[in-house]
Amino acid sequence: MDISTTSEYESGAFNFTDFTNLITDTDDYEPELDGLCSKELVRQFSKNFEPPLYWIIFVVGALGNLLVICIFTTVRNRLKTMTDVYLLNLAVADLIFLGTLPFWATNAAQGWVFHQVICKGVSAAYKINFFASMLLLTCISVDRYIAIVHVTEAHNYKNKRMLHSKITCAFVWLASCILALPEFIFAKVKNIEPQHNSCVMVYSIMDNNRTKVLVLALQICVGFLVPFMVIVLCYSVIIRKLMQARSFEKHKALRVIIAVVAVFVFSQLPLNGYLIIEAGQANNATITDCEVMQRLDMVGQIVKSLAYTHCCLNPILYVFIGVRFQKDLLSLLQCMSCGLGSVENCKLQDTNKKPSVMSDTDTTPVFSL
Repeated sequence: MDISTTSEYESGAFNFTDFTNLITDTDDYEPELDGLCSKELVRQFSKNFEPPLYWIIFVVGALGNLLVICIFTTVRNRLKTMTDVYLLNLAVADLIFLGTLPFWATNAAQGWVFHQVICKGVSAAYKINFFASMLLLTCISVDRYIAIVHVTEAHNYKNKRMLHSKITCAFVWLASCILALPEFIFAKVKNIEPQHNSCVMVYSIMDNNRTKVLVLALQICVGFLVPFMVIVLCYSVIIRKLMQARSFEKHKALRVIIAVVAVFVFSQLPLNGYLIIEAGQANNATITDCEVMQRLDMVGQIVKSLAYTHCCLNPILYVFIGVRFQKDLLSLLQCMSCGLGSVENCKLQDTNKKPSVMSDTDTTPVFSL
């Protein structure tokens, strides 16, 4: 029987709705396989693997991103550069994104025990902040390109650039909300098995799965391909510029760039490679072997969790690796040790700081934040 004859598509019986749509139910494949290919092994793997890992990512990522927000709201008086604007928005996006993980950990462990409205809301928040994070990382790359390669122009149009950064962030959030519309529309609580509900994406396949393929294509293009191409292009030009400079800071800046690109590729490439397989399977169900499907389902869970670690690494890569933020973190810790009454002193100290050579300023052609 051809897959187009089925009346409905359900995503993974053991998993949940998220930006990946990684795990699929047997309805994604040949309907004859229902009952022949048991997903119990995969569900058990999900139950044991996902909850503890999600909680670890949640705790570590929340601590890092909360520190970033605390620094911007206490130690620093204002957002001084475009990168500051992007970093604050990135921390907020990552924090909200991480806030959905406890729901998915609960879903993996005992099924969806919340209302369907929460299913749609959490799924949409998940996707909105995922797209926002990827697009903001792209904006940071473009801003670093302007600040390092076009130093004079960056300095001359400093005020306009700050305005442009705020407009860009508003556009990023709006675009992310639009891209998350499928989550509002298709996320539902489904009864997968007796006494076990799951929050999943439910598509009608009367259109031969074109809707699902389109959603996956948007995920791959906007969530990976476009950011990846822009990041690689901007940092390639930056590297060429730094190689021409005679500065002791050059080598550290190059290491930072390599780390940023490497972490982005390492965390996102496996996931998007899997999404390509998922889109191909939705378009033309070629995988029918039960054991292969089970292995792919497990691989999907692993690469999805790997992609989530990017939220933990963003504060380290884009914030705390910079000298200025390291000093700000030290000031924040000193203020916390002295009591809340010292917060104003922290702000006063920040206003008296002179930009370090390794600071992120619009007049200094360096990469460090």
